[in-house]
Amino acid sequence: MNFSELKLTRPLLKAVEEQGYKTPSPIQAKAIPPVLAGHDLLGCAQTGTGKTAAFALPILQRLAASHPSHKGVRALILTPTRELALQIDECFANYGRYLNVSHCVVFGGVGQQPQVDALRRGADVLTACPGRLNDLIGQGHVDLSRLEIFVLDEADRMLDMGFVNDVKKVIRHLPAQRQNLLFSATMPKEIEQLANSILKKPVTVKVDPVSSTVDRIQQSLYFVNKPDKKRLLARLLADPSVTSALVFSRTKHGANAIATFLNKQGIGAAAIHGNKSQSARVAALDSFKAGKIRALVATDIAARGIDINELSHVFNFDLPEVPETYVHRIGRTGRAGAEGVAISFCSPEEKEYLAGIEKLNRKKIPVLELPDLGERPEPVVLVQPAPRPERRKAKPEPQAEQPKTEQKQAVKAPEKQQEVSNVEEKNTQAGQPLSASAKRRRRRRRAAGKAAEAAAQEAAKREERGERSERNERNERSDRSDRPAEKQPAKQAASGREKAQSGRGQQKNAARPEQKQTQRNTGRGQQKPARAEKQPRQAAPVKDEDPGLLLISRKPPAQKFASFEEYMKSHGGFSEPIEGEAEE
Repeated sequence: MNFSELKLTRPLLKAVEEQGYKTPSPIQAKAIPPVLAGHDLLGCAQTGTGKTAAFALPILQRLAASHPSHKGVRALILTPTRELALQIDECFANYGRYLNVSHCVVFGGVGQQPQVDALRRGADVLTACPGRLNDLIGQGHVDLSRLEIFVLDEADRMLDMGFVNDVKKVIRHLPAQRQNLLFSATMPKEIEQLANSILKKPVTVKVDPVSSTVDRIQQSLYFVNKPDKKRLLARLLADPSVTSALVFSRTKHGANAIATFLNKQGIGAAAIHGNKSQSARVAALDSFKAGKIRALVATDIAARGIDINELSHVFNFDLPEVPETYVHRIGRTGRAGAEGVAISFCSPEEKEYLAGIEKLNRKKIPVLELPDLGERPEPVVLVQPAPRPERRKAKPEPQAEQPKTEQKQAVKAPEKQQEVSNVEEKNTQAGQPLSASAKRRRRRRRAAGKAAEAAAQEAAKREERGERSERNERNERSDRSDRPAEKQPAKQAASGREKAQSGRGQQKNAARPEQKQTQRNTGRGQQKPARAEKQPRQAAPVKDEDPGLLLISRKPPAQKFASFEEYMKSHGGFSEPIEGEAEE
């Protein structure tokens, strides 16, 4: 069978012939007729068998048959990765070069303005990644209301848990009447059930068993410890028969480390993964396809749909955790009927992944003998270099400061440090320079001495402030208790006591507070004679002071008087001499 028997138009046949295709692959022969007839399709074929041409050729022919007046998107192809989107758009450009069908590609990681400009010019075929497409739909740059054909490429990956929500968002913007096509290399039963919920009476095409590997790919396996994998990879890449190699790593950091190691060994390599910018990823792929570098290290982002012509070897540096991913990895070689080699490295902790891969393929992978890798380089241990003797001689310590420093340390340092300082002093006096460790010890002793001295000064200040505050409190108490007695002269206090003892009735009651206060002051003065010296200075009483005011200013007596005359009569009348003055 040839392509002319598939009822393709002459412009498509001419473009296919220019691409070097002579006979269609099994998936192309079985999928193109039902797609041309307008049926929904569920296609499952192994990687590298031409699934892209199986839906690109009939879509181009159907779109070229009619030319509607609107400029909206007529066919939408969703892909999981940017690299696969670029490859599909390139296939539409090659197959439709003689047709009046426009095409465009959109994906994230780059500026959206050039993509928006291309959409405004009009695109019949739009190849997109779900994330950027949802953004452009939300901004109003993409109209899918008149879509005719909807394609999910790598359907198992797109409908997996990581992409199912994005796909459902896109489907909500699609018209109900449309043609649906799903293509993938692997089709688990649960993914097939989910795909059937989108398709309407699909035609199922399964060319090979699910997740089968290409028979022309020579598979082999090395059991190697994880630290020896890089040296084994460099040893195998040194073989001239390895013209180009695609190395798969499980992690992004591991891909960078492998590429760096290979470049140090003189093997040109580059890494591509999700953390790389789109321009860096495209540049690395172009350099690898052009033969500028021999090895391309990638994560599983490059395992799906990347078509690299004449790829000789695929290396699984890390075995994949999902067995189906192994099929996509090794499918990068042996494409379009060519032969290829797939070599895997298995460490002891990856034997569980190996069992899953062999169970899926239903055969054992041949194990090769590990070549001699030489002795493993010992890990570099950073050792702090010892101090140089020239530097110790170049910076001798001044001897004039030594006695003062040692004298301070002898008072404040512990006994052990004192002994060390004595030894150092003897060495210094003998003309021997101090070592670096001795200088450090001396600096530590100086710092400790200064800290101890500062702490002692602070403690002394605190004690002095405490004694001063206690002294002030005692003075205040004595001041409050002695204040009435200081306003009365000594002779007035003596005469007051005599009158208090001789008086009767009201005179005795009136003099009682004065007597108690005088006795309290006298008793305190006898117990603590030194306190009288510490009392603050008080103002001397004025000689012309009115004695009546002086009496009133004292503590109120127990007996109250109605007037000043009554009070004076109780004290002997106005004829009595004034207290505190001697009779002339």
